[in-house]
Amino acid sequence: MQEREEHPMERLLRMDRIPHIWCPTCGIGTTVTALAVALEQLQLDLNDVAIVSGIGCTGRVAGYTKLDSFHTTHGRAIPFALGLHIARPDLKVIVFSGDGDIVSIGGNHLIHTARRNVDITVICVNNFIYAMTGGQVAPTTPITARSATSPYGNYEHPFNIPLLAASSGAVYVARWTALHVRRLTVAIKEALTKRGFSFVEVIAPCSTLYARLNKLGSGLDLMKFYHDNSVIRHGADPKEVNIDYQSKIVVGKFVDIEKPTYLDCLNNAYKKKFGDKYKPYGGGNGDD
Repeated sequence: MQEREEHPMERLLRMDRIPHIWCPTCGIGTTVTALAVALEQLQLDLNDVAIVSGIGCTGRVAGYTKLDSFHTTHGRAIPFALGLHIARPDLKVIVFSGDGDIVSIGGNHLIHTARRNVDITVICVNNFIYAMTGGQVAPTTPITARSATSPYGNYEHPFNIPLLAASSGAVYVARWTALHVRRLTVAIKEALTKRGFSFVEVIAPCSTLYARLNKLGSGLDLMKFYHDNSVIRHGADPKEVNIDYQSKIVVGKFVDIEKPTYLDCLNNAYKKKFGDKYKPYGGGNGDD
């Protein structure tokens, strides 16, 4: 009997769920692989890692990983993750969802969780469109780009996601495309080992809807566009990394700072009030 070949990421991915639902050339699968490789290289105990996803194409990620996972309601991946972190601060909590879920209906949760500097990692796959529901305009759709609900071109200014995360208080902010697999993997590793609110944006192709509606060619054509038009600028001011329709894409690590986390601040406040009577929440000493 022929032995079954083992997938290199079998320790991290649920092989019984393969094949996945994502379209050929979609960048979500590439991003999942980058996360899996990052976890493998960090040699984290998978019992100490949890992943939370919302609704949409990227929201299906949680179900493909061999991690404790939550597939939450639309826009609520970050508050679910926040609650999980507060209940189990010993866990490494990852939010893995899309731009429509995190930046649109979940935008309020994004800015306040970043403001509090809650110690979670957010991976946001940005394909510039609401893909699972048919290609509607999103808050990330570049101005003039077409969608199912903006057939003559989008006339609304999109969010600059790195600027949104950075100005809200994130201590780590990076952006890469689905083409930059090794650099993306490094960014995810850095985000996972950073104390505080870490945010990684991944520019990913949607050849089925966004590319078709805008006549941009195949997924391979989009990858070539990323190759020819990505500009690496580590330390760039997030105000200057906005993406226009078919413009250059500034990628890199934009923010990497140190700041007390939410639980650090909570512990310090109560330790000052109650002194030695207070038992620090989450096992910290209240001094850092």
